[in-house]
Amino acid sequence: MRRITRIATVGIASAALALSATACGGKNSSDSASSTETGQKSAAIAYDIGGRGDQSFNDAAYAGLEKAEKELQVKGAEAEPTEGESEADKVQRLTELARKGHNPVIGVGFAYGAAIEKVAPKFPKTTFGLIDDASKTGPNIANMVFNEEQGSYLAGVAAAKASKTGTVGFIGGVEIPLIKKFEAGFTQGVKDTNPNAKVLSTYLSQPPDMSGFAKPDLGKAAAKGQLDNGADVIYAAAGLAGSGAIEAAATAGKWAIGVDSDQYNQAGLAKYKDKILTSVTKDVSGSVYNLIKSVQDGSPQSGEIRYGLDKNGVGLADSNPEYKNMAELQAAVEKAKADIIAKKINVKTAP
Repeated sequence: MRRITRIATVGIASAALALSATACGGKNSSDSASSTETGQKSAAIAYDIGGRGDQSFNDAAYAGLEKAEKELQVKGAEAEPTEGESEADKVQRLTELARKGHNPVIGVGFAYGAAIEKVAPKFPKTTFGLIDDASKTGPNIANMVFNEEQGSYLAGVAAAKASKTGTVGFIGGVEIPLIKKFEAGFTQGVKDTNPNAKVLSTYLSQPPDMSGFAKPDLGKAAAKGQLDNGADVIYAAAGLAGSGAIEAAATAGKWAIGVDSDQYNQAGLAKYKDKILTSVTKDVSGSVYNLIKSVQDGSPQSGEIRYGLDKNGVGLADSNPEYKNMAELQAAVEKAKADIIAKKINVKTAP
């Protein structure tokens, strides 16, 4: 697998995270032969802020590409973002990937929406995947979207059950509608479980500043503030910055709830795993793999492809043995899951 560009350096919460984020290597675009030159089928993903090694969203996308390489004999290519890049940079990145013959070309995150809308019509035979955005459509665009609010509701139930202080925290990377879905579901789950509970909410940056997804020190500081105000369970939906929140909560001996990937199993967070109660998972890896497979099968996906609790597209991880030992908490989560699927609970998408 080749990486097309190298990500700009960002702050990492710990040496372990820094090693994980940089040990993957890198290739310049000139090093990568096109699929038309090699004759091998190929697929490409363009990463969101934080890049591969974020222990979360981008790493989940990479897992899907890696699976496709192993099971479908597809050659994978990766393209990293640069810090503070422009829309034109994204357009250029996607254009380069499409010109090299990669199919599909997948933009990891809503930030690629405008760029895919511009580039996709120029390459009608190439399928473009857009994760977390259903607003940019076209005949060769597959919109891979998730019911994040549903998984976050389950996290709220778990947080309310695990909390001893009655105060829990939510940390969002950037205050945008997508992350508001996480907050809305989490808060509703907490309140439906314990009406007297208090939810502290903090956002790390405001658009157009997207640095709240990339700076662990911001997540760490926000979590410390919430811990000082009595929170004993903290849920962060903040990409790479969430690792800082996990570090702060674990160091204080309190519970953290991860996001996107099962963060209990992320090597870069191994030092803190015992205090990662659970994670709200999104089957980003499955969505990437499914899109690649559909293209290879000759029936490429297009339009909105939604992943919710009913399809296990979102969920709550149970890797931590401590979570598995909490019978009352697990029962409450399972009941909530069943009620959401049965539409007995309507989860809000905005606070």
